[in-house]
Amino acid sequence: MKKSTVTVTKQLCLSLLHKCKTLKTVKQVYAFTCKTGLDTDRLVVGKLLLHCAVSISDALDYARRIFLHFPDPDVFMYNTIIRGLTESDTPLSSLAAFVEMRRRIWTAPPDSFSFAFLLKGAANYGSLRAGVQLHCHAMRHGLDTHLFVGTTLVSMYAECGCVGSARKVFEEMSEPNVVAWNAVVTACIRCADVEGAEEMFDRMPIRNLTSWNVMLAGYTKAGELELAKKAFLEMPVKDDVSWSSMITGFAQNGCFDEAFGFFRELQWVGIRPNDTTRKMVFGDE
Repeated sequence: MKKSTVTVTKQLCLSLLHKCKTLKTVKQVYAFTCKTGLDTDRLVVGKLLLHCAVSISDALDYARRIFLHFPDPDVFMYNTIIRGLTESDTPLSSLAAFVEMRRRIWTAPPDSFSFAFLLKGAANYGSLRAGVQLHCHAMRHGLDTHLFVGTTLVSMYAECGCVGSARKVFEEMSEPNVVAWNAVVTACIRCADVEGAEEMFDRMPIRNLTSWNVMLAGYTKAGELELAKKAFLEMPVKDDVSWSSMITGFAQNGCFDEAFGFFRELQWVGIRPNDTTRKMVFGDE
């Protein structure tokens, strides 16, 4: 097949893949790649794996079958399978894929995405032991202070209830961005350390809407309703999540009159209540 023909066929295949919404249509595209010889093309198969493992909910097993048929998978392909497995019902199975990757392509080291996806799997399973082992591996490869990996480490330790470890990882990050700051504030909130969350929030050089919403949710969850009101009034911008936190938070703490007051104010400012708010106020199923 001529080079120009291959290029056109590849572009057609990628265009068809982009439009796939179901496993059935993905199978049709893969059949097309096999017929045209593109089933050994690294770019095409990589995109196909990513679409199956991430974009289509019931296609992970099919992605693994395609992966097993590819003769020489690279780190990107392994990372894609690992990513899909971390979001599956068996998130720790991503570790087996990682071990296989290290065995088969030992000349290509894992990258920041490898560890970020694996750590998310450990967090989803709540496995502190796996998380600590992965932390050690990341340190060995010099990736533990990488922004993406470090932020995921913070979240993993928080998910496992180790706020001290989460904060230690954060403090070792050289230039944390607002996502990392939000992660450590969330870690404190998740571990019921409201004072720690306040301390980190006050230290933040830049705050975004997520930063404020995390604090609102933390205050209401802890029953600190006056602090929640104070933060709410200080917010430069509010969205439906902000209002929902106040309405559901006050209602869950038994302050129904104030919850309805926030709901009336929400309607007055013209923001459409989200599903959580509507269920709380109207009891919709």
